[in-house]
Amino acid sequence: MNDVRRRTVLAAAGGTAIAGKAATARARAPGAPTSDAPRPGPESGPYETRIRALMARMTIDEKLGQLQQFAWTGDTGPGGGQTAAAEKAARGGRLGSVLNIYGARTTNTLQRMAVEKSRLGIPLIFGLDVIHGMWTTFPIPLGQAAAFDPAVAEWDAEVSAREARSNGVHWAFSPMMDVTHEPRWGRIAEGDGEDPYLAAALAAAKTRGYQGDDLRSRHRLAACAKHMIAYGGVEGGRDYNTVDVSEARLRNFYLPPFRAALDAGVATVMASFNTVSGVPAHGYRHALTDILKEEWGFRGFVVSDYNGVQEMIVHGYAADRSDAARLAFNAGIDMEMASTTINEYGKRLLRSGQITMDRLDDAVARILRLKFRLGLFEHPYADEDTAIAGPTKASRAAAREAAGRTMVLLKNEKSTLPLDRSGSIAVVGPFADSTDLRGSWAGTWADAFRPVTVLDAIKDAAPKASVSHVEGVDASGRSTRGIARAASAARATDVTVVVVGEAATLSGEASVRSDLGLPGRQERLITAIADTGAPFVVVLLSGRPLTMGGWLDRTPAVLQAWHPGIEGGNAIADVLFGTVNPGGKLPVTFPRTVGQIPIYYNHENTGRPYDRANHYTSKYLDLAYGPQFPFGHGLSYTTFDIGEPRLSVSRVRAEALRKGDTVEVAVAVRNTGRRKGDEVVQLYIRDPVASIVQPVRRLSGFRRVSLGAGKATTVRFRLSAEELGFWTQDPHGRFLLQKGEIRVFAGNSSLAKGGRTLTIT
Repeated sequence: MNDVRRRTVLAAAGGTAIAGKAATARARAPGAPTSDAPRPGPESGPYETRIRALMARMTIDEKLGQLQQFAWTGDTGPGGGQTAAAEKAARGGRLGSVLNIYGARTTNTLQRMAVEKSRLGIPLIFGLDVIHGMWTTFPIPLGQAAAFDPAVAEWDAEVSAREARSNGVHWAFSPMMDVTHEPRWGRIAEGDGEDPYLAAALAAAKTRGYQGDDLRSRHRLAACAKHMIAYGGVEGGRDYNTVDVSEARLRNFYLPPFRAALDAGVATVMASFNTVSGVPAHGYRHALTDILKEEWGFRGFVVSDYNGVQEMIVHGYAADRSDAARLAFNAGIDMEMASTTINEYGKRLLRSGQITMDRLDDAVARILRLKFRLGLFEHPYADEDTAIAGPTKASRAAAREAAGRTMVLLKNEKSTLPLDRSGSIAVVGPFADSTDLRGSWAGTWADAFRPVTVLDAIKDAAPKASVSHVEGVDASGRSTRGIARAASAARATDVTVVVVGEAATLSGEASVRSDLGLPGRQERLITAIADTGAPFVVVLLSGRPLTMGGWLDRTPAVLQAWHPGIEGGNAIADVLFGTVNPGGKLPVTFPRTVGQIPIYYNHENTGRPYDRANHYTSKYLDLAYGPQFPFGHGLSYTTFDIGEPRLSVSRVRAEALRKGDTVEVAVAVRNTGRRKGDEVVQLYIRDPVASIVQPVRRLSGFRRVSLGAGKATTVRFRLSAEELGFWTQDPHGRFLLQKGEIRVFAGNSSLAKGGRTLTIT
């Protein structure tokens, strides 16, 4: 339901316009049933006759081969590359896909082995971890979520698709949509934060950006919704770990983004590494088949994660590799990444009746269906003459604008920001002159393209200023030898920009942190600058929420810049000097300390909610109540007034809502400051009495609007049964809309005050 300002940004190749299609898109509410017509059956699609004819010619070995994905020399997990095995299997017609391969010449060489040397000439699908850009790296997905603008995710995906498809890649292992309450988990950087409604909107937008309207286009990629399911709930934030989750939590919290991606037409789904209530996700039929394929009618295929099938043995769920193959295949895994259990043991399992030919044919048909949709049977090769070889002026412009929209102004006392472009500026800190701005999953393929540093960008943005640089401490923060020099530079200049944070390697897969403070001695650097009494600001780079400790109180202004991508330095300078007025909001709660985790806005109430006057309520004895910064928080260089929500009706019948009626919510917003800026109007609801305890608030609408000084507008939302109901504990899926009062709030964060009551009768 997020309407955003429609903008046009030029894409990487040919100056093609990327329109913000998300401007008019309606984000699905958390997991509610759709009113769309049923999806067509497998026999009614445009390629089904050709698929059946091809499968009739295939041997069992060739069918099992389609289920196999090998890794090229670039590794994403233990075990190493499988290049030689891939070449042999391709020639023998016993391979379906290869990951980690890119480059038009390289992919064409392998594709010719499959198409021209094998018996049936079935083309391969080439997959790559194109997570937030290929050559042109955009901000990390968590940063994109901070834009509260689905068009940003769509720009990234469309530019990425152009660059990757021209280099022989057909399939991106993205979007990652694991909602999480766990900032220690490194993969929070790869997702959209803690809210299922926001994640659903972004999942749909990114799917559209990758896939467009026609996967046969040489500018599009097949998307992959990952990881199914509940990966964001791993204990202690430790990657690959245990998740114990109720059916209601599964459906209300973890599944909504997957449903949104499915409704947007996502081609594939990837299973997750974790267990789900005692069952490894690769063997969790309830999600992969019962819900995804049968309840939702998903016609694409499910791919395992790297070695995920074989790892069920280590989990203690499968007895051996044959057992792992049986469990995963019957649960709903269609293609196996890296490990080879289904390919090796499939014939034996068929003979013994432990898997069926119908199930094998179903999996093969799903994979062939995507190959036909991608147009690979007609055009299996990339055009080597038109392959995009690096970022273009247009793609950099898109990445720069996107990064600017992701910046979140956390604090700005006495209008410290924006900075003056004249005078003298000291730029200090471990990331002041660092190119470590791309973030996790940027890909080794992008290493040849140097991101713009903050120091270089500040020099370019303020050519008349005297700009000095001192590192102060290194990125790990171990050395303190430069702190005194940094403090001296601060005393000698009009203002100091302190650029600190965590390196990209400290977030992402397998990068879990037990301490979320600034690494090493970086806090000491900030303290030394503060001790000088000279004006300064802090730019914070990270792949997750960080705890700030005592330095926050002494810092006049803090800009959360995430890991902003190849044009990150320029985007940061744009905000520091006011070329861009920051309008981003936090997609995740920032804790005061690690001991508060998990802390998130959409929590359930207790029987004894916090009460400062009552000792026997839910709290910590040694910590102030609440987060450091709440979900949805973000300041601007101007000010806004958001009015209380106005409802089109105060009472509505439940039966009318079930039949499709909606309640309009109108929210007036005015720019009360002296400069143009963006505000994100956020709509929250609370169901105070329900048969299953509901969150104290849940996001049910958002819209980023741009207003000139003194200008006003009215933002309108629609509340339907999807937003007002919830899923129960019924494993077969029961969505409930109950009678009673619903509180509706509007504001600029999850602490929104203005509210109205809607009564469902």
